Amino acid sequence: ETTARLRPVPATEPAAAETTTRLRPVSDSPKAAPPRPSSSLPPQETTAWSPLAPAHPVSPHAPDPAWSWSTAAARPVISFGQPEAFHERARHLVGPRTAAAAACLVLGLGLIGGAVTGSWITDDDADAASGDHFATAGTLWHNVPVDQLFPPTVQGTGAGPGGADRTWTRIAVAPDSGCAGAFDPLLSKVLAPVGCQRLLRATYTDATQSYVTTVGLLFTKADPAAMSALAHRFRTEALDRRADLMPRPYAAKGTPAAGFGDKQRASWTISVLTDAPVVGYAVSGWADGRSVDQPQPAADAVSAEATTAPAQAGLGNEAQGLADRIERRLRQSIGTATEKSS
Repeated sequence: ETTARLRPVPATEPAAAETTTRLRPVSDSPKAAPPRPSSSLPPQETTAWSPLAPAHPVSPHAPDPAWSWSTAAARPVISFGQPEAFHERARHLVGPRTAAAAACLVLGLGLIGGAVTGSWITDDDADAASGDHFATAGTLWHNVPVDQLFPPTVQGTGAGPGGADRTWTRIAVAPDSGCAGAFDPLLSKVLAPVGCQRLLRATYTDATQSYVTTVGLLFTKADPAAMSALAHRFRTEALDRRADLMPRPYAAKGTPAAGFGDKQRASWTISVLTDAPVVGYAVSGWADGRSVDQPQPAADAVSAEATTAPAQAGLGNEAQGLADRIERRLRQSIGTATEKSS
């Protein structure tokens, strides 16, 4: 706009005037942007895009593309150590573990072997001790004083009907003898397989002298197997409950048991021991000599539901209670004799 209003050049200056008059007036339109000067740098080459290359054009001060990570020639080489072979690692690890496992195995086998050996020794010792007890029991009839087997007084705490206490006093002791006449004929036949080495008997009376009870210990000639077989037969066939298989009493003259005969037997019990060659028994009745039509085994007479005369009188308790306590003393004598001999 400024150059368009230039004043005309005077005629005295023709050359300048011509030149000036040939200047084109400036348009009112916006001035176009002058062209960018050309650069002396060579044109940039277009390269393929790489995720590691910069997103903008490379400037003159940009690093040399030869150092780019996309160029394989300049890529650094990274090497890793050689992987350890499995067998080499196994050689280092399995060796100690195998040795430890082998040691544990040997130790375990040793413990098991020791336990088995100990059990064998224990069983042998137990069998030997059992045999010693059995043999010792067979000699008690002449090695133990009579007062130890049949004490003058026996306390029966809770042995009476309803748990009442009982006290039995010895009134007669039979001399040791054979078994002839000591049992009913059929019972003698049943006991024949175990033999009769010696028979010990004693008769007791209660504190009121209303009842009399004969208790006996039959020392047999049998071994443990024969005693076990006899016990099994008594148990399976209920031979201790049969009225035709009763032991007989010892009726000593001049005592409350003088009239105690076969017809006065009211209740009885028989026990076949398996840890000693002994058959224990007891038979009870009234001291006044009354007869009994229906004797009842002690195992049934001690029942609370039993209503027979022997059961109501407590004669089953007399026979069972006294037999149990004499058997206990026998077992105590076996232990005492064994301890002394060892």
